[in-house]
Amino acid sequence: MTNEAAPQAASVMTLENYRFPAHRLLRQQSDPNRIPLVLVACGSFSPITYLHLRMFEMANDYSRINTRYEVCPTPIRKLDWRSHGTGKVRMCELAAEDTSSWLMVDPWEALQPDYMPTAKVLDHFEHEINQVRNGILSADGETRRPVKIMLLAGADLIGTMSTPGVWAEKDLDHILGNFGAMIVERSGTDMDEALANLKQWEDNIHVITQMIQNNVSSTKIRLFLRRDMSVQYLIPATVIQYIDQHRLYTDDGEAKSKDKDKQHVAN
Repeated sequence: MTNEAAPQAASVMTLENYRFPAHRLLRQQSDPNRIPLVLVACGSFSPITYLHLRMFEMANDYSRINTRYEVCPTPIRKLDWRSHGTGKVRMCELAAEDTSSWLMVDPWEALQPDYMPTAKVLDHFEHEINQVRNGILSADGETRRPVKIMLLAGADLIGTMSTPGVWAEKDLDHILGNFGAMIVERSGTDMDEALANLKQWEDNIHVITQMIQNNVSSTKIRLFLRRDMSVQYLIPATVIQYIDQHRLYTDDGEAKSKDKDKQHVAN
């Protein structure tokens, strides 16, 4: 059961008409013994791949089997606002709407005129879900419960968090201390090393093991496309169609994107 009617498409929203995409948020919790949880994904999604989508499914399984959390329909946050901004939002939107019944795309971050730190983006979700909507209706149908907001990311991100000087200490404490994170391991990342400098928040960091290793990355997808190689079954078909229609990630497409970025910065 959903909370609201489907809103205006995320890819055509502006700051002036922005509305939080809550059409897939649950109206009422189903299990009174669990804590409602919304996962917020982090990434540039250039383009979005099946691994990005699988991360949500892995996190959902992990939460259901290993924790007391009940995962609610969840937003994909969109960053990298200067490069293919609207196009990336649209590709994420196509992937979420066409392949999932519970993922949503929130364009709020991509609409901002300046870079938005992860901590502030998580605050945005906290505000929209727990302050504006007062959380979620509990299983008893009488009271409302706050929703836990948590960051979902790959092991490469947690590795940067563990590297001194990359993240502001106050942001790390806000993200990992107040919200927490679910981290999906990736081949080639030493998780012990990645978590070495994050011991003070280790109780709020959940490491999810990939039972079936998937090393697909946006970087590899872009390389395949530049070499005119097939990416069928590596990314959603609707995303492939969008890339083909707009000639993205080809040499010509990249050159056009860079020109647009230069114009954006100059303006």
